[in-house]
Amino acid sequence: MEKINIICVDDDREVLDSVLRDLDYFSDFVNLEACESAFECLELLEELDANQEHVAVLISDHVMPGKSGVDLLIDVEEDPRFIGTKKLLLTGLATQADTIRAINNARIDYFLEKVWDPEELLQTVKELLTTYVVEKGLDYETYADKLDARTLSRFAI
Repeated sequence: MEKINIICVDDDREVLDSVLRDLDYFSDFVNLEACESAFECLELLEELDANQEHVAVLISDHVMPGKSGVDLLIDVEEDPRFIGTKKLLLTGLATQADTIRAINNARIDYFLEKVWDPEELLQTVKELLTTYVVEKGLDYETYADKLDARTLSRFAI
């Protein structure tokens, strides 16, 4: 089975732990990775790429020291190694200009505001992960029950 990763990035450890807890549903077939900065995430992306692992979903806060989440998501969008990676901006402090940059330049797939509804986060990530898995042609039979049935049916031939 191919290794699939969901990466969560936030400089607040409590927020990271909360997101990981909300996404624990996926932990039996997906690696849940936590990064406390955009730079840490970029290092992890290099490592995952070197190991030929999939980065299915990247969830990032925006306001972080050193490099913003929007800038991180733009970097990922522009990197051909991560074509198809689904990007979710999870923040409470993005301005309208930041959000427009995220949409236009990072081509984010979804935006959620802090404080988020755990069920909405889980369902959103389930849909994004399902789309990634199908678009990449990954074998998902062993964990199909954990994916979003409605999204899977959209891809049915």
